[in-house]
Amino acid sequence: MTTPFESPAPAPGPTPVRPGRKLGPIADNVVSTHRAWLGPTRCSYITSGRTLSDLSDHVLLAKSKLSELLRGVGNYPRWEVIHRLSLALDIPNWPLYRLWRQAALDIGKTREWIERSSEGTSATTRSGPPLEHDALRHMMEVDYHCYAQVFLRDEPCKAAVEDTFATLWLSWDDALASPDIRRYAWNILRATVMAKATYRDNLPEMENAVFDTVALRGHRSSAGRMAQVTESLELFKAISRLPDAQLDVMVLRYLCGATAEKASYLLGVPLAAVRSDERHAYRFLQSALTLPPETEGPAT
Repeated sequence: MTTPFESPAPAPGPTPVRPGRKLGPIADNVVSTHRAWLGPTRCSYITSGRTLSDLSDHVLLAKSKLSELLRGVGNYPRWEVIHRLSLALDIPNWPLYRLWRQAALDIGKTREWIERSSEGTSATTRSGPPLEHDALRHMMEVDYHCYAQVFLRDEPCKAAVEDTFATLWLSWDDALASPDIRRYAWNILRATVMAKATYRDNLPEMENAVFDTVALRGHRSSAGRMAQVTESLELFKAISRLPDAQLDVMVLRYLCGATAEKASYLLGVPLAAVRSDERHAYRFLQSALTLPPETEGPAT
C-alpha cells in the first residue's frame, strides 16, 4: 500500500528515437543552480521525442546554439530564449524562471541584465504547482528550513528551500515515478543546501547553528556561554565529518529536535535505518569527543 507521497514507478516505456547526433553531457563548469533547471529541461527534451531541428524553429535559435544551450556551453542564455523553449517543451514557467534567475545571479549577471533579458515575456506569471506538490511543501517546508539553517544564513537558507521546491516542481514526473517522493525531495534539498554551504577542509561549516542551540540559550553568564560555544564548535566540527546519511540524521535529531519517526518520514527511509545511522554516528562522536554513554536521543 502506498501513501500519497509514495508512488510506484511506472513501467518503463520505449526511449524516443530521434535522428542526428546524441546530445552531449552537461559541461563540468556549470554551477549547481544552472544544473537545477538545465537537468529537467534536458529530460523534457529527451522524453519529448522532438529533434533539435524542430525545436530550433520554435525557439528561434540555430541548432548548434540550441545544442550548446542544452549542454550549458557558451554564454548564459537570455530568459526570452528559455521562455520559448519552455513553451515548446511544456515546462512549468514559474519554477524554471526562478532557477534560471538564481543561476544568473550566481554567475555574476546583474539584475539589470536579468530584467532586460525578461522583457516581453511572462516571466512573472505564476501558475500553481500540482496539488500533491503543494501538500508536500506544506508538510515539509518548516523542517526543510530548520535543516538548511544549520548550514546557511537567513537569505541563502530561504533561497535554498525555495530552489528545492522549484526543482522538485520541474522534475515532478520523475518524483512521482520514484520509489518514495519524500526521499526524492530530500535528495534535492540536501544537494541544494550543500551547494550553497561554505566549506573548510572539504567539510560543510555548521558554525551558524552553534549560536542557536538550546543548550547555549540556557546559559546566562558570559563564561557559561563562551564555554558552550567552544564545546558546540567542537561537536559540530565532528558531526560535519560524518557520512551523509549519519550527518542528516544527527542534524534532524539533535539540532532540529525531530523524533526518530519524524526523521524517518522526512528522509523517506525506514525507521530502522535512522536508528542504525544514529547509533553509528554517536559511536563515532564518542571516539572523537568526550560524550556520555549512548542514549536514545533528544526526543522519542
